[in-house]
Amino acid sequence: MKQIGVGILGFGTVGAGVADGLLKHREVMAKRLGVDIALKKIADLDIVTDRGISVPDGVLTTDAFSVVTDETVNIVVETIGGTGIAKKLVLDALAAKKCVVTANKKLLAEYGREIFDAASANGVDIYFGASVGGGIPIIRVLREGLAGNDIEAIYGILNGTCNYILTRMEREGLAFDVVLKEAQRLGYAEADPSLDVDGFDTAHKACILSALAYGFQPQLDKVQVEGIRSLSGTDVKYAAELGYRIKLLACIAKDGNEVEVGVHPTLIPLGHMLANVNDAFNAAMVKGDMSDYTMYYGRGAGRAPTASTVVGDIGDIARNLAHGETRYQRGIPNYAEEQASLRKAGDISSKFYLRFMLIDRPGAMGILATALGKYGVSISALSQKDVNGEGEPVPVVAMTHMAKTSNLDEALAEIAKSGVISEEPVKLRVL
Repeated sequence: MKQIGVGILGFGTVGAGVADGLLKHREVMAKRLGVDIALKKIADLDIVTDRGISVPDGVLTTDAFSVVTDETVNIVVETIGGTGIAKKLVLDALAAKKCVVTANKKLLAEYGREIFDAASANGVDIYFGASVGGGIPIIRVLREGLAGNDIEAIYGILNGTCNYILTRMEREGLAFDVVLKEAQRLGYAEADPSLDVDGFDTAHKACILSALAYGFQPQLDKVQVEGIRSLSGTDVKYAAELGYRIKLLACIAKDGNEVEVGVHPTLIPLGHMLANVNDAFNAAMVKGDMSDYTMYYGRGAGRAPTASTVVGDIGDIARNLAHGETRYQRGIPNYAEEQASLRKAGDISSKFYLRFMLIDRPGAMGILATALGKYGVSISALSQKDVNGEGEPVPVVAMTHMAKTSNLDEALAEIAKSGVISEEPVKLRVL
């Protein structure tokens, strides 16, 4: 039986999980795949801390470059993260004609084309199934299962930290800051949670999904990204009263030669499958022209789920190498990159949830309604909420019909200048 050697860069949460999986399941993988996958090297700056894994002598090293140059290593697994040394090591591995497996969504979202071009130039594969959705096989679905479909849209809840926070805010009526601190205590959120709660982790994943679905990978800094940091418990409550649940949603769709990619807190009807993805779970819903809607659900992060997908990628590559072939296109195809463009945020149409703190004075409601109508924003439902005392600003919640984002923004700017509201209006998309 042919042996394929694996080297792991990074011995943190995911790296340790991958090592554990390869060591624990070596025999069963050999029976299933017909190839012996041997863990040859693990590189990390800290090789002293106990990870709860018994690693064979000689496997651990602090020299990451020795993993890349080791002749017994056929597959390099990058679990360092970020775009610093991880990028250099991945490019060096590809240049050394080693196949690469990575879960690094930031690296792929920001430097994907360079990485994939390097893989193609050197005739090796790069697999990245764990870069989106952790243990959910959404990458594999788009590359294989739905390859014959014209993908019309993808909607994803792709960040477990945000989903956990939003679930607790709704269930227990807690404020964002309170739940965030609890999430940090439990290990769901980092000490600096910005990447998660400000929506950029989800945006990295959305860019990768766009590239897989449409052959078009947008520049991250051009993508509209809204997080949940400023989301009020008041709006979570009002949304529930209207029959909706708020989720941080990645929205990817193609219309003609324009691709929509965005991340937004979004109201989803309570009866919708995505509305019932709670706590730290992730889900991706894909609409294909032949398959219609399919949904993929599971744990989107954590040692075991992410490592499971990484080990699956290693197994695929090892089987391919054992038979002297490559199975996939190398990386992400760029078949639409010359023709497609990112749809401007203002050109996107949606239904919206609006909340105004309306000053209690005659004619205020009329000014609000007139401004919305002036810019073609039609109201489907309007309700006034209770206030604590006379003379205080009155919460007014409106649900719109489909409206062009730029038109709505102009209407809201005019309303803000009119002096009839006491604070900036809240605008949330509705699925």
